[in-house]
Amino acid sequence: MKIICSLICCVCLFTSLGTQGIAAILSTYPDKAVDRPIDFQQQLSTIAFGSCNNQEKDQAMWKSILLNQPDLWVWLGDNIYADTDNMQAMARMYHKVSSQPDYNKLCAESSIMGIWDDHDYGVNDGDKNYSKRRQSKELMLKFLDVPLSDPVWKHEGAYQAYTIGPAGRQVKFILLDGRYFRDELKANPGGTPRYFVNETGDMLGEAQWKWLEAELRNSTAQIHIIGCGVQFIHDEHAFEKWANFPVARKRLLDLLAQIKPTKTMLISGDRHISEVSKMELTGLGYPLYDFTSSGLTHAYAGNTTEPNRFRVSPLVNQRSFGILRIDWSGATPKITMEARGLNNVEFFKVEF
Repeated sequence: MKIICSLICCVCLFTSLGTQGIAAILSTYPDKAVDRPIDFQQQLSTIAFGSCNNQEKDQAMWKSILLNQPDLWVWLGDNIYADTDNMQAMARMYHKVSSQPDYNKLCAESSIMGIWDDHDYGVNDGDKNYSKRRQSKELMLKFLDVPLSDPVWKHEGAYQAYTIGPAGRQVKFILLDGRYFRDELKANPGGTPRYFVNETGDMLGEAQWKWLEAELRNSTAQIHIIGCGVQFIHDEHAFEKWANFPVARKRLLDLLAQIKPTKTMLISGDRHISEVSKMELTGLGYPLYDFTSSGLTHAYAGNTTEPNRFRVSPLVNQRSFGILRIDWSGATPKITMEARGLNNVEFFKVEF
């Protein structure tokens, strides 16, 4: 059935990309791993995630990720570095990652899901004005091997939600699209910060906001993991972040405080560093964590003193990925957040 779905998906891609791209798109499939279908009844114990994977750089991190035997791998953006409106070129970049032997092994042994950030969206720091956003979405979903029955194919934007696990031990993943509907940022000629704050702008668009509220309100899960390419909590650095859109950030935090979904945490990427930020959100009833994991192929090694009033972990400026280990043995589940790197070295561990 998955083969049939893939063929149908190819037809959809050809229609949107044009006849000139057929040969290029076909070349992406022969040695692409078919992802293991998500087992929605599986009890998750180990979740791995990461971001910032330049297809032209060393891909050795997959060996370390495999050592953790994750049940699930979550892409959190910059899954390739494309920065192009040439969809044939973008398809070749995805193929370069999907044909990596160790990534193939991960696809065979673990479920795969994900969302984009900017470089894989198609333009650095991109927003709703990117002209090829629909075609780019199709390529990303094909790379992720998302079944054509999934609702994400039927709506604008790439946001997705999945509930995995048996009753009483469910994890709900909500992957937010912070690109497709995002308003513009005005560049700062002075350079630092890179952009002026958009005091009235939005990150998600009304359709995605309504979807998010419904997914939270109707959830039966014991754990909620909300992912997005850019950081949610950190509000001091000079680059892209939810804090550049204060109205949208407040709306998200207010929504969580109002609905009070059980055991909710945030995961993010983008920064080429790894860290855990923590805030006490009035009304939520427990601390809110944002675990940032970045990057898989390159890191911001010069970042040693960046202030973050919410940071509760070391600042990791080496290549890294994130691990979430879930202990279901108690009355309420416990999550251990680990940042790990090459040779599976552990940089920090934070419990929630």
